[in-house]
Amino acid sequence: MSRTCDIDPALLEKLEAFRFAKRSEGNAALICMIDKRKLLIVEEEVEDDEGEAVDMDNLSIEVLASVLPTSTPRYIVLSYGLKHDDGRQSYPLVFLYYSPKGVKPEFNVLYASSKTYFQNKVGLGKAFDLQDTRDLTDDWLRAKLLK
Repeated sequence: MSRTCDIDPALLEKLEAFRFAKRSEGNAALICMIDKRKLLIVEEEVEDDEGEAVDMDNLSIEVLASVLPTSTPRYIVLSYGLKHDDGRQSYPLVFLYYSPKGVKPEFNVLYASSKTYFQNKVGLGKAFDLQDTRDLTDDWLRAKLLK
């Protein structure tokens, strides 16, 4: 399988633990970025406006949308708390490829060229592309997942 970037082994371990973590409520996410110097997909340390680390467990979709950068793509692995119409609760793993409009072409090429490799390597079948954080809502995700 062709790829431009490798995946940080520490990220692979974290993704494996994340995949099998028991969830009892809420959403959880891992936001991943490409280290351009090393051509390595790594976990991004997410901070709020005050420079404090953002808790990526029990995370609302609105908070997730607010911490995404406006000028560079990201890969997001999301455990989404989905309430079904019959009352059941599930936590599907979702892969979001976020690539905002107006991104420099070299960023788009770099992320797009490793997207399928990353998605397949971490075993995520439910994948959606996203260009605008305003579209990232519970209604949007629910509609995509129940389609």
